[in-house]
Amino acid sequence: MRPAISMFTGAAILAAAFVGLPATANAQAPVKLRIMGMPLATGNIQKNREQPFFENMSARVGFPVEADYKVLDATGIKEFEQLRVARSGLFDIIGLRLAQVSRDEPIILGLDLVGLNPDYDTAKKVVDAFQGPVGERLEKQFNTKLLGVWPFGPQLIFCKPAIKSLADLKGLKVRILDGVMAKFMERVGATPVTMAFGEVAQGLSLGTIDCAVTGPSSANSAGWPESVTHVYPLALQVAVQGYGISLPAWNRLTPDQQTKLKAGIETLTADIWGYSKELWDDAMRCNAGQDPCTTGRKYKLTTVQVQPQDLALVQGAVREISFPAWSEACDKVNPGCSDAWKKTVGPIIGLK
Repeated sequence: MRPAISMFTGAAILAAAFVGLPATANAQAPVKLRIMGMPLATGNIQKNREQPFFENMSARVGFPVEADYKVLDATGIKEFEQLRVARSGLFDIIGLRLAQVSRDEPIILGLDLVGLNPDYDTAKKVVDAFQGPVGERLEKQFNTKLLGVWPFGPQLIFCKPAIKSLADLKGLKVRILDGVMAKFMERVGATPVTMAFGEVAQGLSLGTIDCAVTGPSSANSAGWPESVTHVYPLALQVAVQGYGISLPAWNRLTPDQQTKLKAGIETLTADIWGYSKELWDDAMRCNAGQDPCTTGRKYKLTTVQVQPQDLALVQGAVREISFPAWSEACDKVNPGCSDAWKKTVGPIIGLK
């Protein structure tokens, strides 16, 4: 009898093991996520922070993920189309070029109006204060949950012709980031031009544009100093970017997975805030041909001394140019938009 009992027990254990397998397999099944990242031309942040995160996503978020990561360049999608793509569900997570998609949702520009963010510390306070209203709007209008926001850093003016002040931009064609910056450039007599980041280097080389606005690290990575000669280190914006997930993809996750994904993206964006500052400082030296230069190529750009009248113009731009222009456009499609901004961001800069 003992062998029979033993045989039965072994069979029962084996059967129980097989019964348990499907549940275990389901619990271990990776979540499949289609991810659109930043353009390659944005350089070190995309290469050294974003791509490693998404290509090792399971370890970074703490649950199995099968991530299909593609840079924006490989998708055939234009920067300004990203929110529409997010709403369509073609990609699950998108690295949003926030200034570029603001034409579809003006509230986004409230994070980074011309003159609002002269430095990283101010920008962090503004983003923390206004990310909530922006996220609510993206969920309502584009079925997209905003997971995090980070900056490329203070955005400067790079020019092929020699310039000494903003007055020298008069009559020049300047590639801008968004519609509010266009108003600012018109104020100083320049002609604003909208152009995808990946096309700017060629535009500068061919003379299609005379100047363009970006951060020093992005300019270095994209090779702008091969065509331009001068950089005017007057910070206009900080070029905020974001990561969003489509609500259908978000809702497919368990509550535990949602918590872990949000925490993982927040860790990534916090890392980028610090890394962006390191890159900015180093790239300014690289572009001017100075040492130490560790993250880019050395060039010999002329760094123009900022004129007091130009600094005053940018400092006053929020009240006089960017907020009036933005609030009118935002309130037109989203009543109460500017009131929400004044309640959250206004106290940071002393604007009521």
